[in-house]
Amino acid sequence: MTSGSSTDSGAELEGFGSSAVDEATLRDAALQDIDWTIPPEGSVVSLFDAPSGALRMMSMGDAGNPRVLLVPGVTGSKEDFTLMLPGLAAAGFHVQSYDLAGQYESAAAGPHNLQPPRDHYDYDLFVQDLLSVLEAGSAPVHVLGYSFAATVAQLAFVARPELFASLTFLSAPPQPGQGFRGVSRIGWFSGLANGRVGAALMIWGVKRNFVTVSPGRLRFVKHRFAYTKIEAVRDVIELMKRAPDSRAALAASPIPKLVAVGEHDLWPLRLHSEFAREIGAQLAVYRAGHSPCETSPNQLNRDLLALFSRVG
Repeated sequence: MTSGSSTDSGAELEGFGSSAVDEATLRDAALQDIDWTIPPEGSVVSLFDAPSGALRMMSMGDAGNPRVLLVPGVTGSKEDFTLMLPGLAAAGFHVQSYDLAGQYESAAAGPHNLQPPRDHYDYDLFVQDLLSVLEAGSAPVHVLGYSFAATVAQLAFVARPELFASLTFLSAPPQPGQGFRGVSRIGWFSGLANGRVGAALMIWGVKRNFVTVSPGRLRFVKHRFAYTKIEAVRDVIELMKRAPDSRAALAASPIPKLVAVGEHDLWPLRLHSEFAREIGAQLAVYRAGHSPCETSPNQLNRDLLALFSRVG
């Protein structure tokens, strides 16, 4: 599924989408279930000292190569990109990902470690952690923000645009403000549920496998929940209901931008397409749900490499 040629906002929408059948598509169709607790061969797992505490990081590729940073969202982790790291590293990039504060193996990081300590996870915490990772190596960096992390990446870009070589928004909330209002079927209800209720519903739904995933993936997701701080999920749900509007700053920037999304994402494709047009981004659509990084990793890598080639 592809949109037409460039729009009035400058969004180049042609040439991306699930209608393309190529080597990447065939490789994704042949993916097998894996043990997601095992890092990809050749990767390095380490701790990064961020403002909120120690963040668990996974890296792959020559550290002297251009950097790619893949940032997972709420209830996610660096392992969400396990199937993407080898391809990007083989293409000549130093690829990094880390667990957000309060999530999985970064569960000990959080607002209590800040000076002065704070009571809640907030946008500033996540943005400062991201900026500290970007500053700790060569820049500018190709940055992908997945779901909630796409909003964090937008705020970090507004604060320090010189650190970014390109921006990719994967399954990103496409609307500012109450970001859940456009979610299919439950958007009308989302404004009534507080963060505690929203977090409980999200975790319950994932554990019940309402969004069907492979047995190995489901085992890992349940394992990961045993470490993730419920307070972090609760606070992020509240943050997503008051997302800042960064569209004007994104639209004004000439850096390459990509909105990547599954056909059956939480938000309707119409909203993702509008978001891409508003910020002057390309739009890539895959035969997937909310997690193309798991189900369409080779196609996503293909489109990321095409995006990276436009830099400079």
